[in-house]
Amino acid sequence: MSRHNKSKRRRRSKSTAPQVPPRPPRHIDDRPERPNAPWHPVPLVELSVLVGIVCIAFGLFRRDDTGGRVLLALGVSLGALGGLDTSLREHFAGYRSHGLVLAAFPAVATAAVLGFAKVPLYVVVPVMLGVFLAALVALRRVYESKTGVPA
Repeated sequence: MSRHNKSKRRRRSKSTAPQVPPRPPRHIDDRPERPNAPWHPVPLVELSVLVGIVCIAFGLFRRDDTGGRVLLALGVSLGALGGLDTSLREHFAGYRSHGLVLAAFPAVATAAVLGFAKVPLYVVVPVMLGVFLAALVALRRVYESKTGVPA
């Protein structure tokens, strides 16, 4: 007789442990609505990211000359601007905390300015970390004041 005979299977014994009640369904409607941009019907952020992607693609083909490097820098800047805009609106509306992403922006900007000013690297790194931490603390306080929930 085959051991795969379905009619001869043994039934499992029922457990004596109490059954765990099912979790209530998670409703997406529980979260507040994502804040709209001031230019709401126009998809400006999406267009910015799209133009950024196109600039990056053309810049990669011409990366050996100055124009290609400018296109690459412009594309990365436009893409970052689109993400930064969404992060700013969501953070300051209390929709979602983006403190780390937003704190990195002034830190990187400070490092870039100090780098262009030819400040030594051993000075740039601590200043950048200080700006990052100060911005992070300030952004967390803003989010906590908007929502009443610790970030």
